[in-house]
Parts: sequence; structure tokens; C-alpha cells
Amino acid sequence: MKQYLDLMRHIRDSGVRKEDRTGTGTMSVFGYQMRFPLEEGFPLVTTKKVHLKSIIHELLWFIRGDTNIRYLVQNGVNIWNDWPFQSWLRETGQDQDFPMYTPEWREQRKLFVERVKEDEQFAVQYGELGPVYGHQWRNFEGVDQLAQLVSDIQSNPDSRRLIVSAWNPKDIPIMVKSGLPPCHTLFQFYVSEGRLSCQLYQRSADVLLGVPFNIASYALLTLMIAQVTGLRPGDFVHTFGDAHLYSNHRDQVEEQLSRETRPLPTMVINPLVKDLFSFQFEDFELQGYTPHPPISAPVAV
Repeated sequence: MKQYLDLMRHIRDSGVRKEDRTGTGTMSVFGYQMRFPLEEGFPLVTTKKVHLKSIIHELLWFIRGDTNIRYLVQNGVNIWNDWPFQSWLRETGQDQDFPMYTPEWREQRKLFVERVKEDEQFAVQYGELGPVYGHQWRNFEGVDQLAQLVSDIQSNPDSRRLIVSAWNPKDIPIMVKSGLPPCHTLFQFYVSEGRLSCQLYQRSADVLLGVPFNIASYALLTLMIAQVTGLRPGDFVHTFGDAHLYSNHRDQVEEQLSRETRPLPTMVINPLVKDLFSFQFEDFELQGYTPHPPISAPVAV
């Protein structure tokens, strides 16, 4: 995962200071690309432990077209909680009572998540993120882009239209309500010599916290689609618009850059699954992952 550390170092050394939506401030670069040959190993960051369970469940959540955090929190995945929680605080007039990231805020968030888990009606009202990734992938103005993609790869692998877009301008104002329009906005597949490659365009990238998840998620999606279409894995290409490091992540960045990379693990997928929409969490096994310890850092909401 030298490519990832090179990006982090490039932003730290050559980025420009920019303000941002969250008011936190960033060091930022515009336009950057990384390439990961998937047959050389599964590109999961090794300079800190990354929570693979969250990545797999989130991807399955996207694929099924779900947009409510209830499935995630019921499976112990908490990466989307801050946005609907903060939205709930605002809607119920509690945001001034619970300043962000205070111990009281964290305790209230825990209660919010428990209520989403246990109370279906509460989850329907306050756990919904709006028409974000899963909705756009499976129902973009009535089009199931993901099903169409698999069909097109099988029937016309040389097509230059093997594209899925999460950026639906009509729905952006609705997604803003949940706090986060799609950051990974569009991906394209490419078939060559029996190999399937994927390129992601990401308009906005939190390099310390979000990008390790994004790399692993789209690499896994590529492996899954390669399996169900009878192809071998090619490359995952990650292209960025605004790639940034938040100003309150400086210490964590230095800690990660001080660590040596370790060998990449291997992702083993149940070979019996031939339908993209039939994968379950138990169909994935990561082997040989020996990362450095986790590095915690606050999410900019």
C-alpha cells in the first residue's frame, strides 16, 4: 500500500490550505490517481488496522439498494451514524445542547443508535439517509444500473459504457439533508484479455479516514463482479478530485507515515456464488492480514 502513503505524503508536503463545509480546514490537492493490480493482493491498508467487517457490510448494503442505517447498526457497522444523528439533533432542537464530539454528544449518539436498532418506526423517520449510493446504483430514475452493468459486461465486454453513477443532480438537494451527497460519484469497468478492471472517480476524499475504505470497497466490488461474469481481476484505478487531509488529523497522519507497509492480504470469495445480488457476509474470508494497530481520528461532519 505504498501508493496510499505516497498520496498522504504528497498532500502533506504539496497540498494547499482550503476551508471546507465542516469548518475544520484541510490540506488539499486536486487531481491524483493510484493503481492497484488486484492479482498482487487485496489492497487493504496495512499501516493501520482497517475494519473489514464495516467495508463488507456497507458494500452489501449498497448492492441491495438500502439507504437506511438500521441494517448497518444491527450488524455492528457505525460508519454512517454521525450524519443522521446530527440531523436528528438539529431537527429536534438538541444540537446546541450536545456540542459535537463532547462526551455528552457521544453518549447521546449511542442512545440514538440503540433506538434505531430497536425501534423500526424511529429508524424509518431518522435513520434514513435519502437517495444515496444504494438508491442510485439500483434505482437511478427507474434504472437498475448495477444489474444493467453486469448484463452489459457479459453481453458486450468491449463496451465503453460500463458505467454506474451515484451523482444524480435532481436528488442532490435531498441528499444534502442527510449531510453528504455522494463522494465516490462514478465508476467504470473495462474488460481486456479476460480481465476486469474498475476506475472510480471520487470528487471528495478524506484521505486518512475514508480512502482506505473506498479502496477496499471498490476492489472487493471488482472481485465480486469479475467472479459472477467469469473474468479474472485486473486493476483497481482510483482517481480523485479534491483529495484532502483534515487539519485535526495531523498527528494521525504523521503516525501512519512513520510505519512500514506490510504484505498485502488475500481475499477469498465463495466460488459457488454466481449472482452479484446473492452474496452474503459469510462468503468472504480475508487471509494473511497483519496490520499495524488502529489509528483513531474524529470524522468531520
